[in-house]
Amino acid sequence: MTKPQSLDELYARFDGMHMEGGWHRRFPALWPVPEENFLPYVWRYADVYPVLEAAGDLVSTEFAERRNLTMRNPVEGNRYATVRTLVAAYQMVKPGEIARSHRHTPNALRLILDGRGTTTTVNGKRVEMRPGDVMLTPNWAWHAHENAGNDDCYWLDFLDVPTVHLLEPMFFERHPNGLEAEVEDVEISPVAFRWEDTLAALESSSDDAGGMCAAQVELGDPALDTVRLYMQRLAKGATRTHRTTANSLFAVVEGQGKTCIGDTELTWARGDVVAVPAWRAYRHEASEASVLLRVTDKPVFEKLGWLREEIA
Repeated sequence: MTKPQSLDELYARFDGMHMEGGWHRRFPALWPVPEENFLPYVWRYADVYPVLEAAGDLVSTEFAERRNLTMRNPVEGNRYATVRTLVAAYQMVKPGEIARSHRHTPNALRLILDGRGTTTTVNGKRVEMRPGDVMLTPNWAWHAHENAGNDDCYWLDFLDVPTVHLLEPMFFERHPNGLEAEVEDVEISPVAFRWEDTLAALESSSDDAGGMCAAQVELGDPALDTVRLYMQRLAKGATRTHRTTANSLFAVVEGQGKTCIGDTELTWARGDVVAVPAWRAYRHEASEASVLLRVTDKPVFEKLGWLREEIA
């Protein structure tokens, strides 16, 4: 094979070998600060509720085992994720319905919004799901949901599926019998954080996260290997501005206000979800006392030594 005699010939040669020169890249491989890719955005429960209500009439659990609506970030080219590493969805289960048992490598959790009478069964332990509760489904745990009550039950799901997509260890399995045969009803479980317990912890908390909120409590330490959860109470008014390499999703448990992310202002109310992508400066401005659940991939950045945070 002849040796290239010019730069054009050299570039053509290694292009044909599916290579490129470090001095001649089509796209840079390094940059001084994180790029702004995923977009700040808000999904409103008031808009989603009638859509899920209609889906309850049109989409059975035989047709779709999990009746959920995934929040896809509107950045161009995105097919699935809510922020880079996390995905969120609204889900509804009608009275008498059972979402059959399955397991997967992604970690999951849910924040219960409305309705009573639904349970989640995780590895044989069945726990009631009540509004304000946060429920965990760790990686590779069997889990199913059943509505034995009279209410349509609504909740928010959060999963690290985009992280698993990136790293590629995706495994998914349906339970061979549809449901676990041996189930024990429990009131207290390590996968369940009760709303009344969280409220009591917030009342006694002196942790204001450096001015990011009036008080916060962490649920778990961390709740899941890839996800930290913070329930944050906001007083009326503005918080300090925070910027972090970690991605965050904020779910509004109660109250209303807005989140300012750069030049973007996103108003929110109960049940809404706000996406705050990595390295975007943000602050909350509550128009009344409010409580937000912060779902963040912070443990991933902590483990890899990539966590940077600034508060102004």
